[in-house]
Amino acid sequence: MASEIDGVRALLTGRPRPVGWAERRARIDEVAAVDAPPTDIAFTATTIAGVPAEWSEAPGVDTRRVLLFLHGGGYCSGSIVSHRTMASRAGQAGGMRALALQYRLAPEHPFPAALEDARAAYEALLAQGIAPADIAVGGDSAGGGLTLALMMSLRDGGRPLPGCAWLTSPWVDLAMAGGSMDSKDAEDPLIHRGYLEELAAAYRGSTPAADPLVSPLHADLHGLPPVLVQVGSAETLLDDAVRIAGRLGAAEVPVRLEIWPRMIHAWALWAARLTEGRQALASAGAFLRQRGGG
Repeated sequence: MASEIDGVRALLTGRPRPVGWAERRARIDEVAAVDAPPTDIAFTATTIAGVPAEWSEAPGVDTRRVLLFLHGGGYCSGSIVSHRTMASRAGQAGGMRALALQYRLAPEHPFPAALEDARAAYEALLAQGIAPADIAVGGDSAGGGLTLALMMSLRDGGRPLPGCAWLTSPWVDLAMAGGSMDSKDAEDPLIHRGYLEELAAAYRGSTPAADPLVSPLHADLHGLPPVLVQVGSAETLLDDAVRIAGRLGAAEVPVRLEIWPRMIHAWALWAARLTEGRQALASAGAFLRQRGGG
């Protein structure tokens, strides 16, 4: 009998991998948004600091608290549409509003465009009177790496840091040096070395892969707020998550690492049809509530 995760795998591998940026962007919007978000969540299109964004608000959430959500897609694809269900469900689980950001994408807008947009949005939230401790920042894959880059940029600029951060299947090493990049290649239906090398080149341009704002694995991580790292055991980025959790811990940052058996890259995207996706979001929500004072 096929399991729920087998059904998600079939969804992802049922058609040939698209070629070209436009096709890839359309494909991630299609497969990641295959399930609608909960019907009781309200969505409002907006712009913040000139960046397109979308608010989601579930009934009963604390509107003073915000999850700034940075979507995955290798810095080259992904959107509000593709991650609407994940972002809104995460905000709902955390008892807060979620603000999903449509930051600029490479190769049209390489590094540091995405980081500039994320920082501008965060600063705009502060300017609206939202307390730093009431802001959580999080995202999946590239959005996880961008979350760390944002916090380091804020720290180094002497700016207030968010209350906590949530990283799902984070991509934090654009040199792809983790052993699971190869050892998990046959298990991962989404992420492979050649694909990531293309994305990394498009995003970083002339910036070295070891630049800490490109690859936070190489950064000084001291002074960051508490972090939750979630990753599946069946993904090539497993070692990115394990290594960044270790680096955070060594830097005396409170960190919790969750490795979910048999789960694939960014599995919470399909929480509507995947029990472990709902469970992972519930765990993230509990973390967000605890760290955000909810």
